[in-house]
Amino acid sequence: MAPSSQRKVNAAESRIQHLAELAPALSDNLFRWYAHQGRHLPWRARWPELTPAYHVFLSELMLQQTVVATVLPYFQRFCERWPDIHALARAPLDDVLSEWAGLGYYARARNLHKAAQLISTDYNGIFPDDYETLQTLPGIGPYTAGAIAAIAFDKPAIVIDGNIERVLMRLMGLKAQVAEVKPILRVAYTQLIPATNRSDFPQALMDIGASICLPRNPRCAHCPLKAQCRADEDGLAADIPVKPVKIEKPVRAGAVYILTAQNGDVMMYHRPQRGLLGGMLSFPSAGWDKSALTIPKIAGLDDIVWQKSPRIIRHVFTHFTAEMSIYSATAHPLFMPPEPYGWHRPIADDWPRLMAKCFLDITL
Repeated sequence: MAPSSQRKVNAAESRIQHLAELAPALSDNLFRWYAHQGRHLPWRARWPELTPAYHVFLSELMLQQTVVATVLPYFQRFCERWPDIHALARAPLDDVLSEWAGLGYYARARNLHKAAQLISTDYNGIFPDDYETLQTLPGIGPYTAGAIAAIAFDKPAIVIDGNIERVLMRLMGLKAQVAEVKPILRVAYTQLIPATNRSDFPQALMDIGASICLPRNPRCAHCPLKAQCRADEDGLAADIPVKPVKIEKPVRAGAVYILTAQNGDVMMYHRPQRGLLGGMLSFPSAGWDKSALTIPKIAGLDDIVWQKSPRIIRHVFTHFTAEMSIYSATAHPLFMPPEPYGWHRPIADDWPRLMAKCFLDITL
């Protein structure tokens, strides 16, 4: 190993060891703060009461790439409609996707449904409580498996989300990009897991990151972990973690074609299960999903005259931005959509946000 690499390893080991020595005081300060300042969320319980595994499972899949405020009403609606894992497993996938509409990343909803069916049948509705078995279920990776094991079963599992990464890096004073120190953070986390309150531990750290140890303008003066924080001691909190160079998202031009029946229904179809907006209702469209930017060939519509909206709709996906041109027309009274298309009631709340935004444009 090169001398410079060895020095980095030695420095990391030293900081992990130092943090481990501070673990008892850190836990005391953290739990004292969490008891009074921690968030009260519908999927949370306070130790020694444990959150039902079903609630952790639902909330964690919903929270992937999505903020808490957005998830709250979805979580509540799911629990009202499907109060347990068996009810969710029995639900038609289309109903689950419809209820998920607007949350994005629709593969999460499909995995949620597949995992529910497996747990309902193969595990008699009882969630596995160990980290390794949980990861064999669809949509459950290392983070979600750790969250279920720790929060629902009080296991000493590693649970590190973006908030916790930032808190740990500042506690150790690691001035680096997150990707460079992920293995170090996992080791550091294991040194901090308390003997009790293990279900509260990751949730308390998340709340510190969400309310005090903020990405910008951290509120160090109000932090219960200030006495254990190397970044605060060195005056580096605002510089940690080091932000990667931002890469501009590419823009894809697209078009969507909205055909309306005489009674107000609209022509839509279910997209393929794999790929963007997998399994979701969609208008005929082109371009934004890397298909050819041409008018879709639909039997019976060869002579239709499409009216183009003067506006362009922008919609941001994870890796690109779609700029959509909107075309609309009214169908002949005798027209019947060929497979795979069909008439659907215009209930935009049940659709992916991109399609809802495009439909709203023609109603303006």
